[in-house]
Amino acid sequence: MTTVRRSFAYSLADNYLGVVLQLISTFVISRLLSPGEIGIFSVAAALSALASTFRDFGLAEYLIQAPKTDDRRLRAALAANLMVSWSVAALLLVVSVPAGNFYRNDGVASVLQVLSVNFLLIPFGAVTMACFRRELNYGPIFAINVASSIASFAVTIAAALAGWSYMAMAWGALAGIVVTIGVATLLRPAGMPWIPSLRGIGEVLHFGKFATGSYLVEQLGRSTPEAVIGRAVDLAAVAFFSRANGILEIFNRAVMRAVVQVCLPYFAQRERASGDARADYARTAAYITAVGWPFFLVALPLAYPLIRTLYGPQWMASVVLAQVLCVAAMVELPCTLASEMLVAKGRIDLSTRLQMLTQGIRIAGILAFIPFGLLAVCWALVVIALANSSIAAWHLWKVIGLRPIELIRGCVPSAVVAMGTAAPVLLITAAMPATDANHLTILALTLPAAAVAWLLGIALTRHPIWAEVRQLTRSAANWRGGRGEP
Repeated sequence: MTTVRRSFAYSLADNYLGVVLQLISTFVISRLLSPGEIGIFSVAAALSALASTFRDFGLAEYLIQAPKTDDRRLRAALAANLMVSWSVAALLLVVSVPAGNFYRNDGVASVLQVLSVNFLLIPFGAVTMACFRRELNYGPIFAINVASSIASFAVTIAAALAGWSYMAMAWGALAGIVVTIGVATLLRPAGMPWIPSLRGIGEVLHFGKFATGSYLVEQLGRSTPEAVIGRAVDLAAVAFFSRANGILEIFNRAVMRAVVQVCLPYFAQRERASGDARADYARTAAYITAVGWPFFLVALPLAYPLIRTLYGPQWMASVVLAQVLCVAAMVELPCTLASEMLVAKGRIDLSTRLQMLTQGIRIAGILAFIPFGLLAVCWALVVIALANSSIAAWHLWKVIGLRPIELIRGCVPSAVVAMGTAAPVLLITAAMPATDANHLTILALTLPAAAVAWLLGIALTRHPIWAEVRQLTRSAANWRGGRGEP
């Protein structure tokens, strides 16, 4: 198995475990807490996520794309991360009470105060994690993230059962960070510097200002729905939107996080080796659409039984929202890694401009349609996704020479696979409309049928991902055979 395949396998395993724990946690939390309680945490988490773009200050991206890493760069990166992250922690503490007043709920302030502690701790493991990613060494990352996910899950569930309400999720998030830092410290490579230095920090800050601008704008766009809905409607509406978006998060946690984690260092390595960026991106887009499009097309008719099973009967207002958000996700998927490619090409400035433009459109659209309700916002996100994908495709054409028609042509097999995967699901749900009485039966029938149809689809169309599936199967068989030897 190649380094990239091995790294991707570790990253997928990490994210699959995270998805399983998240689903179990969601199943329990959605039944222990009310929509209003979950809305409080969702708003505070969105604000914290926005602040986290400053916390990282492009540290990982700087070390990944650098021609080489040395003691000077590592010490300077640590110094920059400490300065910025601790400043953000202080800022988050200062704004916590005004934020609670703005949303007319003291719980928002309490959650922000706990989450601010994360910003004090993260720099102590950030450089180590970035170096692991640069080298595509995902074994230690897997161990760190598994320990963190289990700790966060255990604390969240225990605190919720103890009656800690929305604070259970805040303390769970903090527990995950504490374990991340502890395990990263145990696994840090020999020779990794402990002491920060200001020597060379100018280079880090110069890169970081562009990276932070890019990811700040991206996170601002992603946090806008919750932030705007919480103020313009109420915190319960935020929870309904969050639960609808939770269907998309299953895919993001199971697949996209693994892809993004691996693709940036992969693109950067290929760039240092004078690889073919156009072919690399087209192949990656074909892979993610071969998984993502079938997932979202299947989730459309299964939104009712999925939400009913995961969250319970009190969340059914999220069903139609989830269906529309699935359409938006399908539209934006082929160009979702455009920023990573631009960073790998050393064009962090263009990545920042791309994010400013696309997220500016996203924010303006949400603000324009929020007076018409949650469903109108979701449909606006579909139109916004179409516009932003067009803009990202144009940037890919200009920077790496990938023409939009080439990108579309490369994703046609994925569209065929998606339609074939969804076919049995549509037939079953048409014959057996979902109700409170049969939602589990529908999932038991449709999900295995969709999995079989997907495998048949990628095999019959000879989709590029079929070769990867076969390679993964052979590797698993060899691994089992090796373990069976005396």
